[in-house]
Amino acid sequence: MDIKNLFVSAWQHTVTFIGPVLLVTFVQMVLIVVSLGVLAPVTTAGYVQSLLLAVREGRPPEIKDLFSQMKLFFPLLLLFIALAIVIFIGFSFLVLPGFVAAGFVAFAAFYLLPLMTDQGLGVLDALKKSWEIAVRPPITDHVIVAIVYVAIMSLGGSLPFAFLLTQPLATFIQVAAYQERVALPEKRETPQPMSAPPPPPPETGNEIREKSE
Repeated sequence: MDIKNLFVSAWQHTVTFIGPVLLVTFVQMVLIVVSLGVLAPVTTAGYVQSLLLAVREGRPPEIKDLFSQMKLFFPLLLLFIALAIVIFIGFSFLVLPGFVAAGFVAFAAFYLLPLMTDQGLGVLDALKKSWEIAVRPPITDHVIVAIVYVAIMSLGGSLPFAFLLTQPLATFIQVAAYQERVALPEKRETPQPMSAPPPPPPETGNEIREKSE
């Protein structure tokens, strides 16, 4: 995976769809605030799928896309609550375990939403598949992409209205990485070729005489 081209492509898609993507990003944030976060998981799933289609088909994101994955409302809500509890417990004991838990979630579940929206996988199957994609070699590519994604999203949360630009940029990076990583061959054990049986030992003089008799 060409990391540089992936980041350049994500930026180009952000610029290309800047108008529609700013509007969809703003509307999603309003929905999250109004719903007190309840709509965050399912609208994020719709948001991710919308930007994935923008990359794949050149289709501008639309507001209605945010509601395109409502069938995943309860599974995603329960999953996000469970993950939030795990991370909260980690931070409540010590800061380091909280960061470890958050980092592991970012690493292992990075492709969860694209797998659920694009391939129709359930939560558990998507988690398993996301982990398999994450650890496919070269694993360093995935680590770099995940770190950059988290850094961009963190930057968006620390500056007023920066999320309008950082969220679509980070999501374009996510879906572009998803498309490339999911196309990589799975790591399989290479079967060892069967060696030819050794040739029979040469016949001795006695064996030749016995056959002639």
